[in-house]
Amino acid sequence: MVNRLLIAWGNGVSRRNNRGFDPPSRDLYMPLMAIREIISLPDPRLRLVSKAVETITPEVRALAEDMLETMYDAPGIGLAAIQVAQPLRLITMDLAKKEEEPAPRVFINPEILSSSEELSVYEEGCLSIPEYYEEVERPALVRVRFMDLEGKIHEEDAEGLYATCIQHEIDHLNGVLFIDYLSKLKREMVVKKFKKAAKLAAK
Repeated sequence: MVNRLLIAWGNGVSRRNNRGFDPPSRDLYMPLMAIREIISLPDPRLRLVSKAVETITPEVRALAEDMLETMYDAPGIGLAAIQVAQPLRLITMDLAKKEEEPAPRVFINPEILSSSEELSVYEEGCLSIPEYYEEVERPALVRVRFMDLEGKIHEEDAEGLYATCIQHEIDHLNGVLFIDYLSKLKREMVVKKFKKAAKLAAK
């Protein structure tokens, strides 16, 4: 199954304007949150395996709020904590379409419990690998377990854009980038391009 809907990720995922999947205006969500810097390739921290959130502290709540603000500002539809240099198993997401009300979600310690044999293909991108997009094949349906900010455990079936986004973001928590699904040649070309850009920016 091949889906031609274009998505880009802020760990995710940013969305292209001409497909009707712009993130909602952050002004509609919540004021007074901080926008954090999104780290990008070739920053080695993107390869860290994030640690589980042991306790939902005020600091964890503040991080989640900042991540949502950062995600909306980018703009993107998903963001992993490691993308703002915090190696915690925390993800934010909002899959609402442009004409819909914002639907912010927070996933703490998310894990994939099962995956379908059926596959789907989306064109993915990443806020940590800006302006680069490639088709990636993933399971079309996954069952995910996670905790919310109130400490409640949820299990949900995810399909379509949701399935792709949650898999993409959980990959981030494990130090995996969407370019890892590409051929070795393509992956090396991308890394080389971003290493060169980083050197030029440092001058």
